[in-house]
Amino acid sequence: MNKTQIINTIIEALNTIFGNFFNSIDNNIYSTLDEITFIDSSILNSAYFEKIFGISSSSGILLIANALLVGFVVYYCIRLLLSNLAITEAQSPYSFIFKIIFYGICMNFSYFICDQIININYELSYAIREVGYETFGIEMNFCNLIDKLNSVIYIESNTVDFFSFDGIIKSIISFGFFNLFFSYSIRYILVKVFILISPFAILSLCTNQTANFCKSWFKCFLSLLFIQDFVSITLIIIYSIQLKSNDILSKFLFIGCIFVLIRANSYIKEFMGGISTEIQTGINGIKSMIK
Repeated sequence: MNKTQIINTIIEALNTIFGNFFNSIDNNIYSTLDEITFIDSSILNSAYFEKIFGISSSSGILLIANALLVGFVVYYCIRLLLSNLAITEAQSPYSFIFKIIFYGICMNFSYFICDQIININYELSYAIREVGYETFGIEMNFCNLIDKLNSVIYIESNTVDFFSFDGIIKSIISFGFFNLFFSYSIRYILVKVFILISPFAILSLCTNQTANFCKSWFKCFLSLLFIQDFVSITLIIIYSIQLKSNDILSKFLFIGCIFVLIRANSYIKEFMGGISTEIQTGINGIKSMIK
């Protein structure tokens, strides 16, 4: 066997390995990616999650929140007493009583409030994707997106040379979507975390000293949800690109859109603030996540 035959054998083996790997990604990741990207009220449909949150005011997270509610009342009484002794200003008792009753009720219905916020945002993202469906006649999701890409790159026998230009593009896009999967998985988990701390965020509105916590929570929660609206708009742009096997520009534009999807969280964070879900490594990556 000469050198050329050895090289061809190695290339064929690598193409087979990469082909199996990327086929596995195509068959398993994209349907799951749709589920974790377009979050609806089903994220709350978990018996364990509901028990952790609290099925009543005397269980789960709600029990702790209601205990803190009593603590807020005790804190205000002490503060009001000290303000009279030290002749300093304190929040009006009538104002505090109104806030403690109103936000106490909202706190105990925070599960329902979060559910409605998620539903409204999902309907918005769905409406955006419906515009794409009416325009292109195809559902705006990642499963159909990869089928569109493969129809251009996989020319025959559902295979591709990963050492060719199309193969390099397929590799970049597949690894990009792999990164996207982990990033949106983090987002999915963070949405659940922010739902769990929602009673404490609402409770913090009872006093001016702690109200900023709720503002930060609300900003982060909305920024995590708004990512799917941004993704919906980006998907419409991607589907508007006419991918052709001999058109290099359209392929580069497609890659550009994939990187926009990966950086979606950063763009939303820059626009309205929030929390980062990007996958980064090293000291610089840790620093950028906490900024």
